Amino acid sequence: MNEVTELEKKFIILVDDNPATLQSAMNVLSSNKRVATAPSAVKLFELLETNVPDIILLDIDMPEVDGYQIIKILKFKKTTKDIPVIFLTGKAEPNEELMGLSLGAVDYITKPFHPSLLVKRVDMHLLMEDQKRKLEKQSVELADFNDNLQKLVHEKVQNALSLQDVLLNAVTELSKSRDDLSEGNIDRAQQRIKSLLDLIKNSKAFSNN
Repeated sequence: MNEVTELEKKFIILVDDNPATLQSAMNVLSSNKRVATAPSAVKLFELLETNVPDIILLDIDMPEVDGYQIIKILKFKKTTKDIPVIFLTGKAEPNEELMGLSLGAVDYITKPFHPSLLVKRVDMHLLMEDQKRKLEKQSVELADFNDNLQKLVHEKVQNALSLQDVLLNAVTELSKSRDDLSEGNIDRAQQRIKSLLDLIKNSKAFSNN
C-alpha cells in the first residue's frame, strides 16, 4: 500500500489562545495530518491568505475577537465559507452549542477533550467532506453527460429529418423519370437511380459524426 505523502495529508488549523490546548491537540492530530496552530484571529487570517485547510478547530473564548465573530467572517468570505469549522470550548451549555451550530459550525467539542474522541470526530467530518466533494463531482459529471446526450439526440433527429428530405427528393426524381423509361431511355434512368443512391449514402443521416 502506498504511503501518503506529507502534501497529501489532511491539513488542519487549530485556533486557541491557550498554548497548552494547542500543543495537546497538535500532539493528538499530527501523527497522520498536517497541523498549523494560531493563537489568535489575526494569526488565523494570516494563515488563510496562503493556505486552505480541510478543517478548522476553533476556540470560542479568545480575547479581542472570539470564535463566534471569527466564524461569521469565515462564512462571509467566499474563499473560506466552505471550510468546516469545529468549535472547541470549555462551555458545555446547550445555548452556547446551539449558537455555534446556527452560525455554521459542523460540530462542538468541549474541553478538556479526550484524545481519541477528538481524533474520531475530526476524522468523521473529514470523511463527510470527502463524500460531499465526490457527490458534487458526480453531479457535475452527470449534468455534463445529460447535456451531451441531449445534443446527440438532437443531432440524430436532425439527421433523420435530413434523410427523410433526401428520400422524398429521391421519390420525386424517380417519378419524373417515368417518362424517360417509357421512351426507352433506360440507361439514363439507371444513372439517375445510381446518383440518388449515392446521394442517400453520402447524406449526414448515414454519417457517424
